[in-house]
Amino acid sequence: MNLRRSFLWAASAALTVFLIVLLIKISKLDLSVTVQQLRNVSWLSFTKLVLLNGLLVYLSTEKWRSIDAAWRHSTDSFPSWTKSYALTSAGLALGIVLPVQLAVSATRTMGTHVHGRSLKRGTAGTLFEQSFDMLTVGFLAVASGLTRFYKGGGLMWTVSATVATAIALLVVGPSIRLIRWRSTSRSGTTGPPQNRLEALLRAVFELRRSGLLDAGLARRLVVLSALRFCVVVLMSVQTAEAINVHIPVWQMAAAIPFVVMASVIALTPGGLGVNELTSVTALKIFGTPLAVGAQWALANRVLIAVSYFFVATCAVVLLAAQRLVTRVAKDTLQRQKEEAAVEHR
Repeated sequence: MNLRRSFLWAASAALTVFLIVLLIKISKLDLSVTVQQLRNVSWLSFTKLVLLNGLLVYLSTEKWRSIDAAWRHSTDSFPSWTKSYALTSAGLALGIVLPVQLAVSATRTMGTHVHGRSLKRGTAGTLFEQSFDMLTVGFLAVASGLTRFYKGGGLMWTVSATVATAIALLVVGPSIRLIRWRSTSRSGTTGPPQNRLEALLRAVFELRRSGLLDAGLARRLVVLSALRFCVVVLMSVQTAEAINVHIPVWQMAAAIPFVVMASVIALTPGGLGVNELTSVTALKIFGTPLAVGAQWALANRVLIAVSYFFVATCAVVLLAAQRLVTRVAKDTLQRQKEEAAVEHR
């Protein structure tokens, strides 16, 4: 088993190197220029990127906490908002070198261990949360596809993306109600499931009882996923501006849905190479020169990684400081009670 795992990691690393080299070759990218651009990134540009990153983590945290609130029992304890934020930011930072779904799920699962049912609330809750990201970018990918098919521009993509998001919001409610009704019709069946469909319907019925299959919650998650997508686009535009590369906002937004879907494949650590090649190809399709797209893709990877780790470090330090303050306050209160008890005697 260890030999097989080592082989998979080696193959993944080799694929990463191959894809990066392939990207550099086909785009005829001068790495020395990219390195110089990274050195010239101003503190103001990096600060803007960090703030956007912080907002991205905030939206992801809100999605997870909304799911956890519906998932947990009334008697279950739950992590504080600061701890939830720190777990999410740490997971996203680790997602630079690991599959992001695995990284975020792992940090949240470990972080909720003391609160009970950590595998369910950490792993399953994260996968349920991220499924709405995929749902949203799926609708946006249709908007991008239509824009490309009809050779449209920024206006067409914006209108198509707005309509696609509105459709997602409209259909998610009836879809949830249909799933609830379908699962209820099979809920009374006893004995082992007769087929995969029945097993799936029973699992969905369990979700229904947990409160996750709620139309209002689903619409909230779609809205948060759409806002998260907007922040990802703004971060991408900011990294382009940081290295003085011009890529139209609409082209960036039209390309990102395909990059997000490609990241699910997770053939390489953190999607390294896969994401870059996908983004460069998609940008080329929408009109961005290959060399410009490659220049941005590699610089974007570096800047995003640094900002992720910066935000995660700040969140962990804040959590540690908060715990220290709480502990000191408790110790002070306990000491005061003991002194009062002695005086009373």
